[in-house]
Amino acid sequence: MPATTAETLSLVTRSVSVAPLVLLSAADHFGRQAKGTKKRVVGVLLGQNDGKNVRVSNSFAVPFEEDEKDPSVWFLDHNYVEAMNDMFKKVNAREKLIGWYHTGPKLRGSDLEINELFKRYTPNPLLVIIDVHPQEVGVPTDAYFAVEEIKDDGTATSKTFVHTPSLIEAEEAEEIGVEHLLRDIRDVAVGTLSTRITSQLQSLQGLHLRLRDIAQYLQKVLDGDLPVNHAILGNLQDVFNLLPNLSAASAAAAAATTAGGVEGAGAAGAAGGAVADQSSELARAMSIKTNDQLMAIYLSSLIRAITAFHDLIENKIQNRQQAEEKEEREREKEREGKEGKKGEKKEGGGDKVQEKEGEKKKG
Repeated sequence: MPATTAETLSLVTRSVSVAPLVLLSAADHFGRQAKGTKKRVVGVLLGQNDGKNVRVSNSFAVPFEEDEKDPSVWFLDHNYVEAMNDMFKKVNAREKLIGWYHTGPKLRGSDLEINELFKRYTPNPLLVIIDVHPQEVGVPTDAYFAVEEIKDDGTATSKTFVHTPSLIEAEEAEEIGVEHLLRDIRDVAVGTLSTRITSQLQSLQGLHLRLRDIAQYLQKVLDGDLPVNHAILGNLQDVFNLLPNLSAASAAAAAATTAGGVEGAGAAGAAGGAVADQSSELARAMSIKTNDQLMAIYLSSLIRAITAFHDLIENKIQNRQQAEEKEEREREKEREGKEGKKGEKKEGGGDKVQEKEGEKKKG
């Protein structure tokens, strides 16, 4: 049955959270079976799906083979899936089969057929693509749900995947375990300020990549390469409406003043003034926060430069002292050599005098 706009919108707005254990299991599965090759591995996702929120808490690997030249030729052991699913039900009945994963890193032509196979176990399976070798900064997971897309030109419907936002979320016990694993990896010499700035930089890089993807999608829609999807455009409109207006604070204040001066526009003036105050307060708070961080960076750079300059001066002083000591030792050696030569001359002169006296006596 073709999916309506409301159903598609519910799938797009559905939140998917993936536990770190799933990423660890998928990376281990890939490392054991397909490391150093272009192959992908496939597994089953376990968790809860209440229709609004999807929580992926566990997973297990599945035997999978496919032809590299022909993507339509593939093999997945569904008997193994059923046997493992029954055993996991005995361990934890709340963890149900909700979908499957593979290490793409992108969608492939046979994904829709594999997704149809998983509909035997769950009506709307979730597909999570886990990138085990991420090349870009951001979340290494992409979640998808399969729907039947209705064409605007009245042609037959086609099955396709709709992207759903995903995040990595850990419970308290998992956070403690992850921190314990990363305790030896974390650099103790790096301060909290550097760690915070690095995380903010990575977040901004991830945001830039998402904005670039949005710009590419909108450009393709304008060029006619992709059809208009009102659900995606509605979400983009909501995103733009939630963005604070930081650059137009003065303009909003001027508009509020103008609206307040016009007769009968008191409410509009008050509303505009409130918007201007909120924008100015947010801009001022962000500028203060940024100035504080930049001040800390400036002071640390200044202290580092002074320390390096001090070490340079100390090094020059030590080199000069060593050079003076070396020159002093060379002078002492020269003095000792000159005194030794003078002593030899004196001894030689005494021997000659004695020889002359002995000759005189003989004569």
